[in-house]
Amino acid sequence: MMIEMLKSKIHFARVTEANLNYMGSITIDEDLMDAANMIAGEKVFIADNNNGERFETYIIKGERGSGKICLNGAAARKVQVGDIVIIMSFALIDFEEAKSFKPTIIFPDSKTNHLVK
Repeated sequence: MMIEMLKSKIHFARVTEANLNYMGSITIDEDLMDAANMIAGEKVFIADNNNGERFETYIIKGERGSGKICLNGAAARKVQVGDIVIIMSFALIDFEEAKSFKPTIIFPDSKTNHLVK
């Protein structure tokens, strides 16, 4: 049996941009993507800590080291610049494997979105 488990999470990142005039997705700094074990095109679930919105989209690669978290297209209507979001991805994992699986969770600086060392 396969179950859906949290695979990766970027916890408490700050929205730096909201671009309504884009086809859709979330742009994430490539450093954050690498640290969180996420890839371009991956489906993500986003929770906005400021307004309670929860929605799905997919990742596009942002400039490395930029701290960019930009919601594009329709998703731009669900956030405001400065909001704190949680970005999560999930994976199907065998039930027995899931018992010992550990997701990758990162906590970027909530002002700059840079990795805290």
